[in-house]
Amino acid sequence: MIPDVDSVADPDRRLALACVAAGIRAATPATVVDEQVSLEGSDLVVDGDRYDLDDYGDVIVVGGGNAAATAGSAVEGVLGDRIDRGAVVTDTPEETERIAVLPGDHPVPSERGVESTRRLLETAASAGPDDLVVALVTGGGSALMPAPAEGIDLGDLQATTEALLESGAAIGEINAVRKHCSALKGGRLAAAAAPATTVGLVFSDVVGNRLDVVASGPLTPDETTFDDALAVLDRYDVDVPDAVDARLRAGADGEYPETPGAGDPVFESVTQHVVADGHTAMDAAAEVAREAGHEPLVLSSRVRGEAGEAAKVLAGVAEECAATGTPVEPPAVLLSGGETTVTIRGDGVGGPNQEFVLSAALELSEPDVVVASVDTDGIDGNSEAAGGVATSATAEPVAEARAALADNDAGTFLERRDGAIVTGPTGTNVNDLRVFVVPEQ
Repeated sequence: MIPDVDSVADPDRRLALACVAAGIRAATPATVVDEQVSLEGSDLVVDGDRYDLDDYGDVIVVGGGNAAATAGSAVEGVLGDRIDRGAVVTDTPEETERIAVLPGDHPVPSERGVESTRRLLETAASAGPDDLVVALVTGGGSALMPAPAEGIDLGDLQATTEALLESGAAIGEINAVRKHCSALKGGRLAAAAAPATTVGLVFSDVVGNRLDVVASGPLTPDETTFDDALAVLDRYDVDVPDAVDARLRAGADGEYPETPGAGDPVFESVTQHVVADGHTAMDAAAEVAREAGHEPLVLSSRVRGEAGEAAKVLAGVAEECAATGTPVEPPAVLLSGGETTVTIRGDGVGGPNQEFVLSAALELSEPDVVVASVDTDGIDGNSEAAGGVATSATAEPVAEARAALADNDAGTFLERRDGAIVTGPTGTNVNDLRVFVVPEQ
């Protein structure tokens, strides 16, 4: 996943990069599906649950997100010609035989994504009551599967998505708005496939694995309302197109039906399995650390908030580890996952992971500690890098580093100092993976 890791001279930097690479590799659909999905006789086995394919008519695969095509290819490897048809929408294409791989764009929805999502919904709706639908729900699906609701066009969705991404709102808040502007999100894919039996394979990129948030919950009852969506816009002072504002206000007034909630019969035949999440990546990284003679410690899979503020907290934990052996004795590797955000104030290049790394490098008082952070999908914000790697020395001169952060230009700063981690699109997405290597003092 990361070129030439073994050629990196510094052993602590090499270990940080090896942990990152192992985490991404463990979360790839080929690895995950091989471990958790199988065909035993005529039984499709997912996480211990069995579905006898002889009891169903057609087997249909649908889905979307960064990992949808790679997951589809892996599922084809298991089911082969038992799959009758399928359609997935992604920005990371993969060779498939029986599943149509349709193009979309991330993080801002596109016209081709709208057309692809229309075909996806048609494929789901073609399922009859005796059919089995295998739905691949992966991170990035919110943007990649745009289906504008009545009264909204693509331009409205694009402007709304861009404004929300720049606002600093958390992903759940962003999705509360997107669900109420969509014909697919918030349980509506389940409605399209009903009453067929639907089995969801979920690659979670969401803190706490909330199924109503991953890809905006296309198979999950929606707990949010039109009023909640309006509250998000008000909370973050988000300016959206008139058509979006009008739809949300009309929905709050009861002129449009709410997204399907708990108890709706469309969910009676839906089962979802989280087959990969942030722990998948962190557990693999921990094993690499252990093999290198370092004690791994998972701090949390739920780190969130502004990237720069989260960096201060975790840098402090790494410093404590180096100075006192608390919470673990060095040599150690501290791991965390989750999703931080960035409030856009400048016009530079980078994303939350690069801002996290540069902010942590500025904070670290221990010169030998190495910090690395990546978005496991391979793209961090508006950068072509997945994230970055640094020590305190990377953030010199300090004034220039601080100026880069103020302009949201951490990506450019790190690239000039050989601190960018470039993987290319990875074909998976289980959110952020952060590593602090604390050497023996």
